[in-house]
Amino acid sequence: MADTEFAPGTVARRDGILRPVFMLAAALVAVVALAACSSGPKTPFAIMAGSENTVLQPLVEQFCAERNMDCTFTYKGSLDIGLAIGSQEGADADAVWPASSVWLDLFDTGRTVKHATSIAQMPVILGVRRSKAEALGWVGHDVYMADILKAVENGNLTFLMTSATQSNSGASAYLAMLSAALGGPSAVIAPGDLDRSDVQQTVSALLSGVARSSGSSGWLADLYVASAKEGTRYDAMWNYEAVLKETNDQLRQMGGDLLYAIYPADGVAIADSPLGFIDRGRGDKVETFFTELVAYLQSLEVTRKIAATGRRIPLAAGGVTPAAEPDWNFDATRVVTAIRVPEPAVIRQALDLYQTALRKPSLTALCLDFSGSMEGDGETQLQTAMQFLFTPDEASRVLVQWSPKDRIIVLPFDSDVRRQIDIPGDTASQSGLLAQIGQERAGGGTNMYDCAETALKAMNATANLKDFLPAIVVMTDGRSDDAFNRFMETWRRANQKIPVFGITFGDADKSQLDRLAEATAGRVFNGQADLAGAFRSARGYN
Repeated sequence: MADTEFAPGTVARRDGILRPVFMLAAALVAVVALAACSSGPKTPFAIMAGSENTVLQPLVEQFCAERNMDCTFTYKGSLDIGLAIGSQEGADADAVWPASSVWLDLFDTGRTVKHATSIAQMPVILGVRRSKAEALGWVGHDVYMADILKAVENGNLTFLMTSATQSNSGASAYLAMLSAALGGPSAVIAPGDLDRSDVQQTVSALLSGVARSSGSSGWLADLYVASAKEGTRYDAMWNYEAVLKETNDQLRQMGGDLLYAIYPADGVAIADSPLGFIDRGRGDKVETFFTELVAYLQSLEVTRKIAATGRRIPLAAGGVTPAAEPDWNFDATRVVTAIRVPEPAVIRQALDLYQTALRKPSLTALCLDFSGSMEGDGETQLQTAMQFLFTPDEASRVLVQWSPKDRIIVLPFDSDVRRQIDIPGDTASQSGLLAQIGQERAGGGTNMYDCAETALKAMNATANLKDFLPAIVVMTDGRSDDAFNRFMETWRRANQKIPVFGITFGDADKSQLDRLAEATAGRVFNGQADLAGAFRSARGYN
């Protein structure tokens, strides 16, 4: 088949065919536009969405207010949305709005989601600091994945990229790398292709350029901007075209170096932003509201507002296009060559391969609170979380399994660090680690700073630290004596700035973990309701 080209007005639907997205009946749009605010109590309507849709939330809320609906948003990563759809958790939402139909195809085997409609399209591309793009000779020229690979191998380029197993933008970049390694957009990625050593070597080499990872495209963009404010500039970032626009809007206000848009000439993946309905048996009124919401989002007035965010709009919805911004090579009328998305089973196989063999290895230090306040349920839940994290069959179900190339440091602590356990990520070592953790019992005080500092020193003593994605994860249920300044002195002296991620449990003082995470460009996860889930989320950032 010929190369697939993507232009505004087409979308890869769940059957894999590119076709126009048509507006609902004009009469329905008119009804929506003229709808007056209803009286009486508001009807709840819950939307589970990807972080890339945050900027569109006010538009939805405006319509909800007009219809006397209480719309709430819960933001999750693409994998979390997929897992929720495929389990009872999906019953908590009336609508889902992931970045791509890929995650519906992977997890919605029971066809729970109805009326899935593309709201906008966003190519996943590489934004490169303009000065870096000029130095590489990429400004004004076609750039191929081979050019990106050469820059990475020569040490001239590193980039931010979300985890391919947790976030759609990372999965999209990864699939584009696989497609390029197989010869370009006309290639259909088949199961046997993933076993080819040349393909694995090429993609692994590309992924060695990852400087930081995350489970959220929006969080990654925030990290880039925050780093630029502090003068610590990353070279580049794989993200949605529209998110790069949002990032550049902030950089422009700061007077910073913009991210120059690189559209790999051998193909990119397209996010189709499907909004779908989940029937929870709440009656026709709720489903009718969803239908009207879609019509509202496809109306001319609203599509103009959506286009202003840098998103590509279907031609059938009025042909609205965002204004071009030549200073960073953005032009939403540009025809983008799209890769051919493989079958769901092949995507799942590719994601497993990414997690177990191709991604940049992680170096993870886990500070585990075994203080006296963890006695009882806390200790039980911590042991259960570790059983999940270090049992490959369990971890692989949600694509957070370890690779033999990974390095793991576990430090149980109370008032002091009890011991330090260092292992590689192979299955046998994980089994031995679980046996050692199983011997720990709660008791003593709480000193998370001492544990974090011990972890930092151990990681900085690691040979070839630059070949790993390092992270410290501190899980605690209590308040420590404040040794923040001492820890930060050690952190600042280190050659590599290692992020600290926090996991709260029980009545932990979140402010202490927040301060650590903010100072080191990390993040805090809430483990009070689901400790194992919090550890899984943290894994998506490492």
